[in-house]
Amino acid sequence: MLIRDEGPADIPAIGRVVTEAMKMLAQATGTEAAIVTRLRADDALTLSLVAEEEGAVIGHLAASMARVGSQDGWGLIGPLAVLPSWHGQGIGSALMAEALRRLRTTCRGAALVGDPGYYHRFGFRAFPGLHVPGCPPEVVLALPFDGTEPHGELIHHPAFGLDQPE
Repeated sequence: MLIRDEGPADIPAIGRVVTEAMKMLAQATGTEAAIVTRLRADDALTLSLVAEEEGAVIGHLAASMARVGSQDGWGLIGPLAVLPSWHGQGIGSALMAEALRRLRTTCRGAALVGDPGYYHRFGFRAFPGLHVPGCPPEVVLALPFDGTEPHGELIHHPAFGLDQPE
């Protein structure tokens, strides 16, 4: 398996991977592939990593810049998607490890909204006062790189509000 930056030829496959992977999650909104498309169109993808096996895209991780309260410089991870037929083989973990390695060089920390049971293994945890309106606090997670405890609303790119009128 190869983890690399997306290329133009990967874009259709990324949409398929994200759509198929998100069908497995009860909390999915169905807008996840469109979020990645909009982040790309707005030149807001800090990272767009693909996992490739024998020339086929089998996983994808997107990251964009975010703010926590008044703290700029946070990397927001999401979506992270792996084709269901490839689950349990370490692909999501490999994508996350590479994303965190890269984000550590440019960000004060990483944040995401996701399953704490999964993301805890990477060091993510909930913090008192870290929140996203409408999300249970236990799924709003962060991993500070500089020891700064995140406090405030996790402010993300407008692409994540695709299911809401702007």
